[in-house]
Amino acid sequence: MNVLQVNKFYYPEVGGIENVVQNIAEGLSNSHITRVLAARPRGLGSSDRHNGVNVTKVSSLGVTMSVPLAPTFPVQLRVASRNTDIVHHHLPNPLSTVSQLIVGTDDAAVIATYHSDIVRQTTALKVYRPVLDRFLTCVDRILVTSEPLLNHSTILKQYKEKCDVVPLSVDLDTIDAENTQPLDVDTTGPVILFVGRLNYYKGVEYLVDAMEQIDATLLVAGDGNKRAELEQRARKQGVADRIHFLGYVPDAQLARTYRTADLFVLPSIEPSEAFGIVQLEAMARGLPVVNTSLPTGVPWVSQDGKTGLTVPPRDSDALAEAVNTLLEDDAQRRRYGEQARKRVEQRFTRDRMLTKIQKIYNQVTDEQ
Repeated sequence: MNVLQVNKFYYPEVGGIENVVQNIAEGLSNSHITRVLAARPRGLGSSDRHNGVNVTKVSSLGVTMSVPLAPTFPVQLRVASRNTDIVHHHLPNPLSTVSQLIVGTDDAAVIATYHSDIVRQTTALKVYRPVLDRFLTCVDRILVTSEPLLNHSTILKQYKEKCDVVPLSVDLDTIDAENTQPLDVDTTGPVILFVGRLNYYKGVEYLVDAMEQIDATLLVAGDGNKRAELEQRARKQGVADRIHFLGYVPDAQLARTYRTADLFVLPSIEPSEAFGIVQLEAMARGLPVVNTSLPTGVPWVSQDGKTGLTVPPRDSDALAEAVNTLLEDDAQRRRYGEQARKRVEQRFTRDRMLTKIQKIYNQVTDEQ
């Protein structure tokens, strides 16, 4: 089977969806011909091969409102779709949905993984919504990353009959084989960890404020446009000496960062955080999670009172209380960590995700 994965960006660009696309493309490469079509953030296009997958990146003039400005993308999609059995889009991505509607598919089946609603660009969504509806009407199957996202999304409501829940995943074999040596961090107390982009919906400012009430070291792994503001906030709150802003952390070092921590915190404040795959990365390593009660897959992935604690978003006091509760109770923290690992093994393995996707691929091609 010849499968084309279509996304905004691809490796080495960093992001949750980018990692998912890479996992699918590489994970199915032994049983399928898998290719990727994406855009460059800026610059001339290229074609290369990475880990057994042919990758085409379309030229781009830059990025606006999170969308690559790649005028030749429809043409490239038309070329890449020839002699293809499955075209698999990853949303939100107005560039690929518009391109798909322009070029059509010939005999290929079209699948879309719906990673999250468009939350912030409300004005643009009013213009884009008819295009998105037309695209979702035309696709053969919609894969949704969690049950809460399917149940709460107003956009998906009218397409439920063609939706399948396919949770995201982590590769436990890779995680279990990694170097377990902890990071060399100058600390004598407990360590809590955040991993992710420092942007508007991650809520790291509330975690910084919570550190006034937490006697621990916070590691912040990730970069973004809010980093300088967050560093200034930490200095203003008098907690800068206990917060290490690590910036972008390569995968090998990131594994050691997880191994260093006693507890993982995902303080996201907007439904743009639809899943939080970093929770799986922490849970797979036996870390309990403190997350927030968003109407998305976030509290479904790590469950309150089972694999960690869930608190209201935008509540620094509640964050501090949850973190302190787990840091002060070693037995509870270990129990949640063990249950977190078991939940990943039962629901969120890479093999489980790939098997379900492959089954859906077979179904839609048989229906063609």
